Amino acid sequence: MAVRLAIDPFLAAPGPLIDGRSPAEYGRGHIPGAHSLPLFSDSERAEIGILYKQQGRQAAVQLGLARVGPRLAELGEALRMFQRDGKPLRIHCWRGGMRSASLGWLAETLDLPVLLLEGGYKAYRQWVLAVFEQPWPLRLLGGRTGTGKTDLLLELARCGVAVVDLEGLAHHRGSSFGGLGLPPQPSTEHYENLLAQRLHLLAQAGEIWLEAESVQVGRCRIPAGLWRQMQTAPRLELRRPVEERVRRLVAVYGGQDGAALAEATARIAKRLGPARTKAALAAIALGDWAEACRQMLDYYDRCYDHDALRATAGQGLAASSPAVWVELGDRTEQDAAELLLKQGQINCAV
Repeated sequence: MAVRLAIDPFLAAPGPLIDGRSPAEYGRGHIPGAHSLPLFSDSERAEIGILYKQQGRQAAVQLGLARVGPRLAELGEALRMFQRDGKPLRIHCWRGGMRSASLGWLAETLDLPVLLLEGGYKAYRQWVLAVFEQPWPLRLLGGRTGTGKTDLLLELARCGVAVVDLEGLAHHRGSSFGGLGLPPQPSTEHYENLLAQRLHLLAQAGEIWLEAESVQVGRCRIPAGLWRQMQTAPRLELRRPVEERVRRLVAVYGGQDGAALAEATARIAKRLGPARTKAALAAIALGDWAEACRQMLDYYDRCYDHDALRATAGQGLAASSPAVWVELGDRTEQDAAELLLKQGQINCAV
């Protein structure tokens, strides 16, 4: 008989994760690493739900049997393919009800070991939100646009530092231009799932480094519990000369499509002002990426200074923790990481 587990032992158990919810439910958010094996399509789920409300449980179950019956062999083969190494199949649905129980029954009929999640994905989401309310030893890496914060964080991670890449998980660099050349963003719900998983993996770290982001990373929103802790976390600010920042920005955005860059520039035209917008668009049209970046930096530097003033006044990010700064000049990420680790401004996870 299938064993039902609470969320913590279910996540800790070995074996493939199987999500029996509909494709749309899975698309909105799922346990990272889970395979989608929907018992019903989106339209079938809606049809069964309507019948349940109109005629009750028995009629809905009968319709569900009629819809899934022709697919039993296909579902069984999929379960066999997922279970290849003797480890149990970890199966869940939305509330730990009939869909996961049905898949569990089918797996057991095929002599496959099964673990079911008590409370389903709903219990998992409660676990995710609770993760952000736990106290975390957060440290923030700040600095103006073009100082290479994300690249340095990734290098620090390679050196053994505990890092959460807020932008990498969001598939966005955090500005009007942030989505260029990157995959589609996850939903905010799934972004929360990815963040919770990463934090959970770093539970033993003495300090965890993140970029000093705005609350919104593209369309993904940093969870409230984590954001509150970021507001009071110690901050290390990177500084580099303007021309080095321009060089770095050109390296990131110079290979992007000019039309996409112009479109992103137009989105912030009101904030750039007519003169800088015109100059930036003219530079993009000529392929002069460095000049275009210089025009943008004026706007982004003013935004950064404004946020810094709000922080000093106790209204924004890291309000209670004045930043310590470090001048990096034109150091590479490798040299910068070595410097910060040697000086003890950043420490490894172990």
